[in-house]
Amino acid sequence: MSLFGVGPCVTNALSSRLTAEVRREGVHWVQEYTRGVALTPPISAGPTTRGGTTIAFWPDTDIFETAECSFAVLAERFRELAFLNRCLNISLTDERPPGGSRSVRCRFPGGARDFVAFLDAQGGESVHPDVFGFEREDPRIAGTVEVALRWRGSHEERLRSYANSEPTPYGGTHMAGFRDGVAAAVNAHVRERRLLAEADPDLSVDQIGDGLTAVVSVKLDRPEFSGSTRGVLGGAAMRTSVAEAVR
Repeated sequence: MSLFGVGPCVTNALSSRLTAEVRREGVHWVQEYTRGVALTPPISAGPTTRGGTTIAFWPDTDIFETAECSFAVLAERFRELAFLNRCLNISLTDERPPGGSRSVRCRFPGGARDFVAFLDAQGGESVHPDVFGFEREDPRIAGTVEVALRWRGSHEERLRSYANSEPTPYGGTHMAGFRDGVAAAVNAHVRERRLLAEADPDLSVDQIGDGLTAVVSVKLDRPEFSGSTRGVLGGAAMRTSVAEAVR
């Protein structure tokens, strides 16, 4: 399911064939489609004690130049979803290799904290042993905010932001709020500890972001976006909500 609830419809339209199986209330239902058109109404395939939905689809070679799915791309996206949804357990199996199938299972109880630790493991020694993180519900945004962060010894800033588990590559109000909150907290700390002279200006956002790894994930009932690409999150209350939570 996509951010806007149209994922299965798009997959069906772009497939030469699609089979949907739904196990619900003790009945196993099956429906088949060809190029987006249902061949029959949902048909009962008998009783079942299981639950859940199975979708099998074949990409339409008349639409795609390449209809081969990439195991590496799928594994990366499934791992990302498991980080962002701590109760989710995702398994991916590729049965195509002639030497035998290959599988990967993704489950991360630490959520965004585990995500930051994973990103940090790819380069740079961590300044702190633990990842700072929290999750908070806020009725002002009709949703939740989850943030995790840690500084490393390198100078690279690595920030990942998401809305309803979809990447927001161009940021938005949740990332602006994150930067506001981190800057306010760090500058308050250094002033209290007198790590800066009174006449010195506050540390800038760029200075504070030096070596920072962070994941900012918001889950909203009614997400608002700027522009048609849905890559920038909006919402007047979002910036304030995230800033206060982070600080």
